[in-house]
Amino acid sequence: MKVQRRRFIAAGAAGAAALGVGLTPRRAWAAPEYVLKFGFNLAESHPITARSKEAAAKILQESNGRLEIRVFPNNQLGSDQDMFQQIRAGALDLFLNSGINVLSTMIPSASVYGLGFIFPDLPAVWRAMDGEVGAYVRTQIRKAGLVPLDKMWDNGFRHITTSTKPINTPKDLAGLKIRVPVGALWTSMFKDFRAAPTTINFNELYSALQTKIVDAQENSLANIVTAKLFEVQKYLSLTNHMWDGFFCIAQRASWEGLPADLRELANKHINNAALLERQDMAANVVTYLSQLKEKGLVVDQPATAPFREALVQAGFYKEWRAKYGEELWGLLEKSCGSLG
Repeated sequence: MKVQRRRFIAAGAAGAAALGVGLTPRRAWAAPEYVLKFGFNLAESHPITARSKEAAAKILQESNGRLEIRVFPNNQLGSDQDMFQQIRAGALDLFLNSGINVLSTMIPSASVYGLGFIFPDLPAVWRAMDGEVGAYVRTQIRKAGLVPLDKMWDNGFRHITTSTKPINTPKDLAGLKIRVPVGALWTSMFKDFRAAPTTINFNELYSALQTKIVDAQENSLANIVTAKLFEVQKYLSLTNHMWDGFFCIAQRASWEGLPADLRELANKHINNAALLERQDMAANVVTYLSQLKEKGLVVDQPATAPFREALVQAGFYKEWRAKYGEELWGLLEKSCGSLG
């Protein structure tokens, strides 16, 4: 939704309460001069949702009620494709989405950090994405007419769950009907493992697993817990096959239409929320894994080297090097080392 100006009087405390947070300023405010819609696909219980709402409440309070950011998680505004179309058309103001997902359909370089088995741990992720690799991708997003905020949000390393068998070697993926999100990188990687990937939106994933349209999926531990995928899966293989994070992108007219002080305030709190959410995700990994074991998932941790070697042999890295180009590939290898 484009920036809106409002005339009627309302209580600022009511606005904060509507965000579901505990900030309740005592004095009443005029109704907000500016309202921004902020959408994404994650569940109400996901750490990203909590930190987004917290940031929105701080922005409302510190702007003295002038700027309200309305947070819409859990695909309330439609699928990822729907929200991407909305932000391009000006019907949505802020959008959190994986660069590997629909963002890469317009900005191919946005998916680069999702290449299989390139990051050994989170420090390596942030060296790249807070460094030269992230800066390159944000430049490409700006060239496409959108405004990327500086800090990515952590959606975690991804793992494979199935209803049929554990995944211990690359051969176990052969013929497996596995759901993947929208994005060419996912499809390419699992085809190179000789699996049978099917593109399904996140809001349709639970049903697809329940009805056996697919037998498997891959996601972060946070998503497996908060979307209750453990109810329709039996095995969890801790493959760490790719890291996924979310860019926060703004609709240019909405963002640049804010007065400079409000834009600076929103930028500060949204970026700070991303940093806090990163800490949440890192702290919650052990908790999530314990919860999934308690829910009955059979957990195993395969060696990752054979999976990476299978991708090398299939020409996966060579193919994507050609697609991304030498400049971006050079920045990636500068951060991650040789990719073969």
